[in-house]
Amino acid sequence: MFRGRQFDRSVILLCVRWYLAYNLSLRYLDEKMTEHGICVDHSTIHRWVVRLSPLLLERFNQRKRAVTGKWHFGETYIKVRGRWMYLYRAIDSVGDTAEFLFSENRDLLAAKRFIRKVLQRHGRPECIVIDGSQTNREAIIACESESRLLDRSRRSLNPIRIRRSQYLNNQIEQDHRRIKRRVRPMLGFKSPACAEKILSGIEIVHMMGKRQARHTYNPAPSLVEQFDMLAA
Repeated sequence: MFRGRQFDRSVILLCVRWYLAYNLSLRYLDEKMTEHGICVDHSTIHRWVVRLSPLLLERFNQRKRAVTGKWHFGETYIKVRGRWMYLYRAIDSVGDTAEFLFSENRDLLAAKRFIRKVLQRHGRPECIVIDGSQTNREAIIACESESRLLDRSRRSLNPIRIRRSQYLNNQIEQDHRRIKRRVRPMLGFKSPACAEKILSGIEIVHMMGKRQARHTYNPAPSLVEQFDMLAA
């Protein structure tokens, strides 16, 4: 992960962690590192974040604990090059992040992609709560039918219950706000590919705050310790 890098692993992880976790701009991070005698350009920090975020997410998912059987689905807006795009997200009944997917469009195809992704990772839930979106409801019904056809266990599968209620889905709306709080100071992303990778890093930090990763020797590691374990 750090082979061939000019800077020490600890410096790279520090910059990546600070940028993803706190409301700091790249130029401010540049200044802070200069104060500590480390000359690193803000564009270099940006490259570190874009490169490492997907790798850290892959390692995090290997440690991620199972989610409950009740999920809340929703999407939120993300600005990229002056255009609104969408971050699909799902959390379970205790608030743990089940899955997320960045999409340039908000339509049936995008909703199906997201639901297939979360079903593939976590299996079939008992219940999915959505807002009044008819598109999300159609996507869930279609993907459930696909999962039934692909299931070869011959066991009787209970249908996934779909509950449509704006008020019942307030839980995920509140969870969206924590992601938006970090995205807002960034003043928009430069490209969809860049947005997808940086958002994955922000989601990692959010899941770390919820203690969603299993760590054998430390049940409540700090953010610093969790980054070190993933990068080891």
